[in-house]
Amino acid sequence: MSSRRSFLKLVGGGAVAAAATGAGLVALKGPSESARAPWREAGRPEEYRRKALSWAILAPNPHNRQPWLVELEGRNALTLRVDLERRLPETDPFDRQITIGCGAFLEILALAAARDGYRAEVEAFPEGQDMATLDRRPVARVRFVEGEGTPDPLFAFVLDRRSNKDVYDSRDVPSDALARLAQAGRGFGVSASTVGNDAVAAKLRDLTWRAHVAEVTTPRTLQESIDLTRIGAAEVAANPDGIALEGPAIEAGRLLGLVSREKLADPGSVVFRQGLDLYREKAMSARAFGWLSNENRSRTDQIDAGRAYARVNLEAARLGLGIHPWSQSLQEYDEMRELHREVHDLVGRGKRVQMLFRIGHAPNVGPAPRRRLEHHLA
Repeated sequence: MSSRRSFLKLVGGGAVAAAATGAGLVALKGPSESARAPWREAGRPEEYRRKALSWAILAPNPHNRQPWLVELEGRNALTLRVDLERRLPETDPFDRQITIGCGAFLEILALAAARDGYRAEVEAFPEGQDMATLDRRPVARVRFVEGEGTPDPLFAFVLDRRSNKDVYDSRDVPSDALARLAQAGRGFGVSASTVGNDAVAAKLRDLTWRAHVAEVTTPRTLQESIDLTRIGAAEVAANPDGIALEGPAIEAGRLLGLVSREKLADPGSVVFRQGLDLYREKAMSARAFGWLSNENRSRTDQIDAGRAYARVNLEAARLGLGIHPWSQSLQEYDEMRELHREVHDLVGRGKRVQMLFRIGHAPNVGPAPRRRLEHHLA
């Protein structure tokens, strides 16, 4: 789930000043408010399944693709499918990460239902599965059992949950906090581990940085991200998904022609080089890491990894910590093969590492764009 939402930081003093003359001043706006409406509207629907779904669509997911399609059935069930147009064929060729995002969706759904007294019985891939690709068959069927839900305190942090992609500060993460994050991820048959600022973390800092470079210097995987990049508040409002580049400096760069998809795709451009510099700073600022592993024998294992990650993410919000999936080295395309082997040799312990994430102290960030609930209802 590594949506590189801020490819760059424009050091925009002169650019902003130039763009802020005349009519250009109007365009120097902050993040789109309409694209964050689902965060304000969560919990409003009257019907209990729609209410639970209004929370579930806030779940973490790769590249912010939000690939969830839901069919309500009868009075107490629903079916979850994947919008096959919202997969990531270059960086996620076997749909593993998309499936993990569905698992996170299902866990938030279950937590929301439990708060209202319903137990969510999740049956993953009830009509079968293909480990090579997702298809039109259901990802899950969910039946809600009234009166059997047990509220979970983690639900209180759904609105605070973030994938914090900022540079983390230099404070180490306390060992007890790392232990709590690991404990939060140990469910559904998933192994969860964390490390503080030690020799393994130093190796992971270097490895995650090299994996980022591999992805952005492979033209087709870079282009996949660029095609999903929304530049400026107007584009984000029109398409509240993918990688959002917003804020006054971005608007100034867009007006001046400094920020465009063409320049983002050009390794020789100033914007591309600034993006690399920024992401190296982010990678090197990681004070701790965590990872989730299981056998990966079935799609259900991937769903379970997503459910476990959602809980880790919520626990990080409860602890006031930043958490950011940095999973390029886990991706399964040819140019990542050696780094995939390296990360598994380092922390895999014979299992498939499903999620790798950095942990640290970071400034608060706002919520990511989200599509409205009606866009997910078939």
